[in-house]
Order: sequence, then C-alpha cells, then structure tokens
Amino acid sequence: MLEVRNLSKTYSGDGQDFRSLSDVDLKIGNGECVAIVGKSGSGKSTLMHVLACLDEPTEGSVMVDGSDISLLSERAKNTLRNENFGFVFQQFFLNGRDTVFENVALPLRIRGADMAELRSGANTALGAVGLSDKINKKAKDLSGGEKQRVCIARALVGSPHIIFADEPSGNLDSKSGADLLNFLRKAASDYGQAIVMVTHDSNAAAYADRVVMLKDGKIVDEITKPTVDKILDHLKKLGN
Repeated sequence: MLEVRNLSKTYSGDGQDFRSLSDVDLKIGNGECVAIVGKSGSGKSTLMHVLACLDEPTEGSVMVDGSDISLLSERAKNTLRNENFGFVFQQFFLNGRDTVFENVALPLRIRGADMAELRSGANTALGAVGLSDKINKKAKDLSGGEKQRVCIARALVGSPHIIFADEPSGNLDSKSGADLLNFLRKAASDYGQAIVMVTHDSNAAAYADRVVMLKDGKIVDEITKPTVDKILDHLKKLGN
C-alpha cells in the first residue's frame, strides 16, 4: 500500500545543509500498524511527514498503491490526503467552539458530501470510539481523552486507507493513553486501515505490529511482535 524507496531529505538554512533522512526503504502493508521510534532529531517526524505527503523528499520516491506521488499535481496530492489519509496529532487541532459532529465531519465536508453523508459518517466514526452520545457537545467541553478520541473519529471518517498518528497519547495520562491506543487499534482494525505512528513512548510502540527504529536519519533496526522490554533493549543497544 505505502512504500518509500531510497528516500532522503535534506534541509538547507544559514548556509548549511542538514540531512534529516538518508536512503530509507520502507514498506507498510494493508491493515498493518507500524510504530516509528527514535530519539529527538532521529528523523521520525520527517519520515511521517514525507509518507503523508505533507513534505517532499529531496531524493527517492514515495509510492501509494504502486503510484509515485511525485508525479501528482498539488491538487491531486490534496485529494489523495483527504480521501486516503487520516491524521491524529498530539495537539488536538479541534475547533473548540464547534460541536463534535462539526469537527468529525470536516474531512467529508471538504469532499463535498451532503448532510446525510456527513451525519452517517460522523455517527459511524463516533460509534467506533464510544462517543456517540457526545455528538452535539462543544469540543471545548470535552476531557483530554475525549478530545483525542474525537481526533481518532475524525481520522476514521470516510474510511481512509492509512491513519498517521503523531505522538497520539503524548498529552494523556497512562490510563487514558492506553485506552486511546486500544480505541485506535480496534477502530482501525474494524475499518481495515493501516496505522503509521510516531512515538518516543515504548509503551505506545508496543501496540504496533512492527517497530521501525531510526537513528541519524536511517532505519537501523526493526522489531516484529514488539514488547516494551524488546523495544527498550533495542534502544539501549542503539544508545538512544
């Protein structure tokens, strides 16, 4: 479904170049949950942004269903993001003055869906995260855990193929974070969606099917069937 080949990303500024990613190869299959782990500056957020078409590689290619996205126009890339990708960020990016329905239905509204489609999509997505009873609440009146579940519902609405989650449990306490990750995994599984999660938290990464470990912009290790102890052991070996 999603593949990067010989991917590199270089940023320039103040007369210097900084290579954030270097010769990365990665495949993410249908329905797979992959956690990208590394210390600050390892390139994990850059990799997610490039995978999600939010940034462009300096070298290499990003393939979605076998098609190179660099060949797409900006309008086509916007359509690809809206129809195929869902996003869950550490910062909620909700409009607190709008209702839960209005926040969750936004991706469908951008697609031009009619009110019946907006209602159906929002109800289904909120049901998946256990918030059907909050549909008419203002987003500002929700708890932190509820706000993050609204973000998951917004990512699920319209059944995108891939959900990108950037530190999804970072603003939550341990119990709320665990609950959220359970909701995310179950909802994505029910919808048949892949998850690409960036995290520094070994407990969060252990929810993934596979952990990709970055150091200095390169993939240096991968763990299948991860556990917290496995992840911590690998990080220790890498000096992270």
